[in-house]
Amino acid sequence: MFQNRLRQLADRSLTRHLHTLDSATGPTIQLAGRTVILLASNDYLGLATHPDVIQAAIRATTQYGAGAGASRLVCGTLPPHAELEQALADFKHTPAALIFGSGYLANLGLIPSLVARGGLIFADRLCHASLIDGARLSGADLRVYRHRDLNHLESLLKRTRAGRPLLIMTDGLFSMDGDLAPLPELATLAERFGATLYVDDAHGTGVMGPSGRGTLEHFGIEDRIPFHMGTLGKALGSSGAYIAGPTDLIQYLVSTCRPFMFTTAPAPGSAAAAHAALTVIQQDPSRRTRLWRNRKHLFAGLTRLGFRLTESVSPILPILIGEADNALAFSQQLLAHGVYAPAIRPPTVPDGSSRIRVTVTAEHSPEQIDLALGAFERAGQSTRLL
Repeated sequence: MFQNRLRQLADRSLTRHLHTLDSATGPTIQLAGRTVILLASNDYLGLATHPDVIQAAIRATTQYGAGAGASRLVCGTLPPHAELEQALADFKHTPAALIFGSGYLANLGLIPSLVARGGLIFADRLCHASLIDGARLSGADLRVYRHRDLNHLESLLKRTRAGRPLLIMTDGLFSMDGDLAPLPELATLAERFGATLYVDDAHGTGVMGPSGRGTLEHFGIEDRIPFHMGTLGKALGSSGAYIAGPTDLIQYLVSTCRPFMFTTAPAPGSAAAAHAALTVIQQDPSRRTRLWRNRKHLFAGLTRLGFRLTESVSPILPILIGEADNALAFSQQLLAHGVYAPAIRPPTVPDGSSRIRVTVTAEHSPEQIDLALGAFERAGQSTRLL
C-alpha cells in the first residue's frame, strides 16, 4: 500500500528525504564530508550555538536531568520552566506566559480553548498548518480569507450572525513568504466586529521590532493584542513555544489546554537555553543589526541576479519557481555548488508555487553570502531559471 503511495508522490516530485548532518546547524554545516553554506535555518540570530546558551542547557541538565518526567500537572514544575515563563512575560510586557513543547502543540491547544462548536474562525489563506489544524480540532466553523486581503475578511465578517463567538487568526510573519500580516488593520476589524485576534508570532519573535519583541512591537500595537504565541526554536535557538498574555488566560489554559495537560513538559535544558537566549537578545542588539545587514546584502544580490522573490520584508527570502520538479532540480544544483537550501513544495505551499525558501542569519559572513550568490547564479543558469 505504502509503496504505491510513495510512487504517486515521486511522480509529482513530492517525496522528502532526510539528510544527516555531521555538525551543528550554523552558517555552514558538514554534510556528506563537505562544508556547505546553510541558507535554510530559522536560527536567525545564531543563538543555538552561542556559548552562554549551551552552558545554560548543560547546567540545567546536570542539576535537573535530561527530561521533565511527565506533564507539569503530574510531576511538578521545575525551576527552569518557571524562570523562563517569568522572563518571557517580562520580555513580552505581558502579565504571564506559559511554555509548550512546540508551536504546533501550542496552537492545537489554545485555539480550541478560545472557541468551540458554534463559533466561527477566520484564517488567512497562508496561515501555518498548526493554526488550521487547531481550528479543525475546535469544532468551530472555519472561513479562509485571501492572503492579507482585508476587504475579503471584512466581507466575511459582515455575514456573521450577531452574538456568535468570532476568532481571527494569522501568522505575524509568514514563514513561507516572509511578509507581514497587516496587524493594525486586523486589530481594527477585530474591535469593530467584536472578534478575538490571535497572532502566531513564531518567526517574528527575536527578529522584528526595535527590541526584538516581534511583529506586535514592530507595528506598535502590543496594547491592542493582549495575547499571542511564539516559539523558542527559531530566533531563540532552543526548542518549544510559549503563549504570553493575561494571568487569567494562562490560568485557564493550565486547566483546559489538552496539549499542556497531557504532554511531558519541555526538557529543563531546553527551557534554560531559551532563557539564556532571551538574555543575549536583550543585552546584545548587535546580532539583530548584523541579521538585517546580511538580509540586505543577500536580497540585493538575488534581485540583481534576476530571481523572482516574494514581497518579503524579513530575513526569509523565498525564490519563486513554480512547479515542484523545477524547484527540486534547482535545490539539487545549489547543493552541488555548495549551498544547502531545500525546495519547498506542496502541501507546505500551494500547488504551482514551489520555491527555494532562503533564510539568512546574523552569523553569516559577507564572504559566505558572496559565495552563496555565486552558487545561486551557477545553479540558476544550469537549470535555465536565469
